[in-house]
This record gives sequence, structure tokens and C-alpha cells, in this order.
Amino acid sequence: MTEQSKRIAVTGGAGYIGSHTTVELLEAGFEVLIIDSFANAEDDVPDRVAAIVGRGAEVERLDITDGPALGRALAAFKPDAVIHFAGLKAVGEAVAEPLDYYRVNVGGSVTLFREMAETGCNRLVFSSSATVYGDPEQVPIPEGHPLRPTNPYGQSKRMVEQIVEDWGRANPALAAVNLRYFNPAGAHPSARIGEAPQGVPNNLMPYLTQVAVGWREKLSVFGDDYDTPDGTGVRDYIHVVDLAEAHLAALALTAAGPGVHAINVGTGQGYSVLDMVRAFETASGQQIPYVITDRRPGDIATSLADPSLAEQVLKWRARRGLDEMCQDAWAWQRGRNR
Repeated sequence: MTEQSKRIAVTGGAGYIGSHTTVELLEAGFEVLIIDSFANAEDDVPDRVAAIVGRGAEVERLDITDGPALGRALAAFKPDAVIHFAGLKAVGEAVAEPLDYYRVNVGGSVTLFREMAETGCNRLVFSSSATVYGDPEQVPIPEGHPLRPTNPYGQSKRMVEQIVEDWGRANPALAAVNLRYFNPAGAHPSARIGEAPQGVPNNLMPYLTQVAVGWREKLSVFGDDYDTPDGTGVRDYIHVVDLAEAHLAALALTAAGPGVHAINVGTGQGYSVLDMVRAFETASGQQIPYVITDRRPGDIATSLADPSLAEQVLKWRARRGLDEMCQDAWAWQRGRNR
């Protein structure tokens, strides 16, 4: 790598997935600029990242919808590539507040891409989502599956993917990967960084951990009448460190030449909500009380990745299993509870 090719800007780099990816980048020798509004991230995350690695990232506190500030940050840092995580990400909130989701997720992405173009940066890894597939016709889901999101969050991710595809047609130098995540879980094995949602968690694992330490009375299971083995929703959970490593593999793909790729990031293994409850009880030694409630708008029965393209194109596959996800998430939560 040239010195310039080591410079990576990470929007949302203080968030859950962004902070883990920043650790992997720093450990691999990259120079990193975290761009984050800290609206959904704790202020000391960059310090904790630095404590893990032994060196830190540069930090710019700004919102990606602020074009002038974003432009100044990119012009000063001169990134060779951008990994774009920043955005809003709760399905239920997106159904209630769609305009905010389109303003931030779509509008903020367009602002970022314009500023990248202004600074001559033509390499991008975009944090997309398996929600772009909607209610799948087949599982595991291949990348060629029709894209039919069932909620505004998924719609916003699909729109940004389309924008990246159109940008690639207009700019033959663009090298971009739209990574379609399934369900990240777990935490860094150091227990220094992990999932720290603001307010009520939208994801299952942090809810489990918060019930286990007594922050919350019980887990609400949204529906037990899906067409699944136990009636609860089935998802493909991936350890967040595996997911972070996938970003470095995608970054390497963008260095290999131009083109726009869409690639699933998952394990191909599905677990129901009740499977997750049992696995976490085993890992933590704590009982997780739960109640069955109504389905959430926009939720689907089963979402499961076909990860074969990632293995073929990125030379990447998930290496950590459900037990490790639960153990690392529990260690992270216990550290926060002290």
C-alpha cells in the first residue's frame, strides 16, 4: 500500500459496527478518520478504540447532512476510500418517522458522495442491509433476489444502493461495494467496545443483555405465529468482529479495480428469537423472562443469507458462532454494569 492508500474515512465510525471496523483498520495499519455526529454513539468510544489498538483515529464530530463541514473534513484528510456507516437504523422508528430516515439515510448519503467526488475519492464501502430484500421468496437469500423492502428503513438502504449503482454508471472510476448485512451481534473480545444503544434497544442481543443485568424487567417477543419452527422470527446472526473483517475484505476489492458490487454478509445459519434466548441464558447463567406481544410493523418471518458470493469474491467467511456472540455480548454488558 502507498501511504495515501492507507487513509480511510469511516462515517459513523464511533457506532457499533463502525467502531469494530475502525479497530480492524487500525490494527491492519490504516490511518483512520472517524466522522460521527455522536447522536447514537458514546463520546469516549474513540478513546476505547485507541486503548484496544494502542493508537487512535482522527475524529471529526459532524453530521453527514452538513455538506460544507463534511467537505472540509474530507479535503483535509484526503481519504483514499470511505466506509459509510452513518445513518438511522431502527425499523419501527422508520415506520413512524419516514421523513427523518429519508433525510438522513438518503440525503446524507448523497451529500457524502458529492463531497467524495469533489475530493477525488472513488472507493466506497456502503453499509446496506438485508432488509432490502423484504419478505423473501426463498431462503437462504441470494444477491439476485428481487429487492422489495417492506419498511422505510429498508427502502432508504435500497435507494442508496441505487444511487451508488447510478454513480458507478456515470463515473467509470468508481469502485464500490454495497454490503448487505444480516444481523450483527456480540462485542469485541476485549469487552472495551460493543453495542450501546441510546434508549430502548431495537436489536435483540442488547435487549437480552439488559434484561440479564436487571436494567429491564423482561424481553418482549414480537409475535409467535410466524411460519417458523417455534413461531418466532428467524434471523441470520453474525458476530460483529466477523462483520468488521468483511469490511476490510470489501476495501481490498475496491482497490482491485472499478465496479459496483452487492454482497451479502451473513453466516447462512438461522436462529429464532427463542433460540437466542436459550443460547444467551446458557452463556450468561441468567434467566431471561419474556412475554409474547404483537408483531411489529414491517417485520418478516425469516431472513437468512446465502453467503457464498462473499466467500467467492471477498475470500471471506464468518468464523465465530452463536456461543461466542453471546459470551462476548455478556462480557461487554457486565463491564458496563460495574
